[in-house]
Amino acid sequence: MEQTVIEYFLNLIKIDSESKNEKATAEKLSNDLRAMGAEIKFDNAHEKVGGNVGNLYAFFPGKIEKTPLIFCAHMDTVKPGNGIKPQIKDDIIVSDGSTILGSDDKSGIAEIIWGIKALQESDYPYAPLELLFTISEEIGLLGAKNVDYSLLQGKIGYAMDGHEVGKIYIGAPSQKTMKFVVHGKESHAGIAPEKGINAIKVAADALAAMPSGRIDFETTCNVGLISGGKATNIVPNEVVVEAEARSHNSAKLENLVQRMIDAFQTAVTKYEVDGVQAKVEIEVQDEYQNFRLTDDDEAVILAKQAAKNLAIPYEGIIGGGGSDVNMFNKHGMKLAVGGTGMEHVHTVKEQIRCSDLELSARWVSEIITLYSEK
Repeated sequence: MEQTVIEYFLNLIKIDSESKNEKATAEKLSNDLRAMGAEIKFDNAHEKVGGNVGNLYAFFPGKIEKTPLIFCAHMDTVKPGNGIKPQIKDDIIVSDGSTILGSDDKSGIAEIIWGIKALQESDYPYAPLELLFTISEEIGLLGAKNVDYSLLQGKIGYAMDGHEVGKIYIGAPSQKTMKFVVHGKESHAGIAPEKGINAIKVAADALAAMPSGRIDFETTCNVGLISGGKATNIVPNEVVVEAEARSHNSAKLENLVQRMIDAFQTAVTKYEVDGVQAKVEIEVQDEYQNFRLTDDDEAVILAKQAAKNLAIPYEGIIGGGGSDVNMFNKHGMKLAVGGTGMEHVHTVKEQIRCSDLELSARWVSEIITLYSEK
């Protein structure tokens, strides 16, 4: 096994693992974790999402009797994430500029493993640990949505998938996605445009009436994808609009989604030609559920004290995005998202400091230590 967390991270990010292609990363992790004394299991989540390996579970029995502490990270990366060539410039690790770096989320994986390894090398009597490395997080939390929760006994823990070391995300919104398929009536745009119903125009009418952007301090929505039409000389008879809405308040989210639906349903009533009425098909999908931890939750107390012990600035953050933690908390757990030090993620300018990799691994060790002593 590698000698430092930096070496471990560098070797991890050299393994191609864009979403649905995490098998090679999972094989390395399972071999390394077995060598550290963990029991390894895989589920069949990949069969449900079209990937090549399931979620990876690693169980360390620990040296004291206690409910296991959970640590999580995801194995997949966004695109372009193949053929990553890392470089170290002073204290900073970057790619060669043609790909992302992969610190999202292989920094979290490396820090979890190295935090445990440090305790093992010091022969510290730590509590039982449950590690969960998920697949396809970047394309809709698909691994977390298909976790076999019967395999997990732990109730609190951390997904190492945040940014600044020492800071944790203690809240995140719910998200719903919507797909609107508007049907008009096809016609020749030059000879008989009045015989057609332009589906793009109908959609534009709906979009003009629809709320968009930041609705209030805890609620947002966005239209992100529009497709339709065949040629400029054909009145288009179909357009597809895809949108999302998020809120920390469930009632606000339901109200916002209904307003977006109403905009389309109202728009189509305005367009009718020769007995043909414009219409819209609507699909609404629940992506994930909001969660909120408090200062009294044990995961928050441990993270805060661990940061204090290491002289790291601590902050509990209410986030605007979702993560695997949304799914875990939906199943009765209380997990926070821990910072790994990654910056400019999902871009070719992604980077992480060597010192942050080391510091976050120490933070993981300190959290385990505090949990074991409590």
